[in-house]
Amino acid sequence: MNATGRKRAHRRKKRTQAAGRTAAGRPKKRGKGAKRARRPIWQTAGTALGVLAVLLVAAAGLLLGWAALSGPGEGRTVVVKWPGRVGPVEAAAVLHQHGLIESPRWFSTYFRLVGGCEACEPGTHLLRDDLSPRALLAWLSRGETGRPKVKVPIPEGWNSLQVAQRLSQKSVCSGDDFLRISRSRRLLDEFGIRGESVEGYLFPATYDLRLNSSPDEVVRRMVAETRARLRRLLQKHPDALGKLMPGRPWAERELVILASIVEKEARHDDERATIASVYYNRLTSPEFAPAHRLQADPTAAYGCTIEAKKAPSCGGFTGRVTPAMLRDDANRYNTYRHGGLPPGPICNPGEASLEAVLVPADTDYLYFVARPDGRHTFSHTYEQHNRAIRKSDGR
Repeated sequence: MNATGRKRAHRRKKRTQAAGRTAAGRPKKRGKGAKRARRPIWQTAGTALGVLAVLLVAAAGLLLGWAALSGPGEGRTVVVKWPGRVGPVEAAAVLHQHGLIESPRWFSTYFRLVGGCEACEPGTHLLRDDLSPRALLAWLSRGETGRPKVKVPIPEGWNSLQVAQRLSQKSVCSGDDFLRISRSRRLLDEFGIRGESVEGYLFPATYDLRLNSSPDEVVRRMVAETRARLRRLLQKHPDALGKLMPGRPWAERELVILASIVEKEARHDDERATIASVYYNRLTSPEFAPAHRLQADPTAAYGCTIEAKKAPSCGGFTGRVTPAMLRDDANRYNTYRHGGLPPGPICNPGEASLEAVLVPADTDYLYFVARPDGRHTFSHTYEQHNRAIRKSDGR
């Protein structure tokens, strides 16, 4: 090869070598056996973290979607004793045990995801087995969102036991917890109520109450309604309370106790004030014997309702007052054997009975007896009363 040929071959070789290199000056890898260039480690880690983040977001979205699904049941009310501050595993176990969730593992994971349930209130809860996991935590926290309201009618003359039973039936709160709270000394002192319970202050009305409410909240609502009605009546009759019992000034407590007795006796509004006058006359008239005895059958019946074990005559009590009950000293509420007012109200009176006691009729009646039509015959003397009894009995 001459000199010219050698030069041309050299130039071709250099061009071939240059084409086989990368921009960085490194030879390109070609063919099946060629090795790939290594990526920087920070690029590899960043890609892995990105993929992991996407997976975590997708998993969280899936879990949140699951938490919005309805529970396994069909809306049955389930009573749950919530232990208070619990971890995810224990929380899931409690709810699964009561048939409120199907997957404890999914729920415990969801529980961790939302940060637990600091606001969940310990104690008795009335939950539904069709609630989603998210709704379960909201109900356990007793938040406003997601808890429907229900109308709860409380008739005049019901006692606290009957009120508690209705609240339980309506899934508003535990009846047992309601009764326990209604006797709480802390709550009674807060309300300024003398006595052993809020009996008499659970105003009869129709309430809109949320399902699974706190018993404290329900008691406060009813007591507040009673206090509002009393304020209105006292404003309407500003001087009435001080004139009721000269020499023995009455306060709110005495007014409510006597109103509860009138509520149990009266069937017609136009007789309430007259019935109230009879009881005032029995407390003050020297003509009535035994002195200062109200002699009201419903008081003895109430004693047998709430303290049946304390009085022998209350054994087998079914609601009907017997002569043995009226002779029993052990019944604290028996106004045939104990003078003055009973220890407390015997039911929850409505506004009409409260007003009848605040502004009683002006009479000298000492007796009354129920007629078959539900109205009463009022008498001045015991002889007149006996004749009215015989006539009422059809004799």
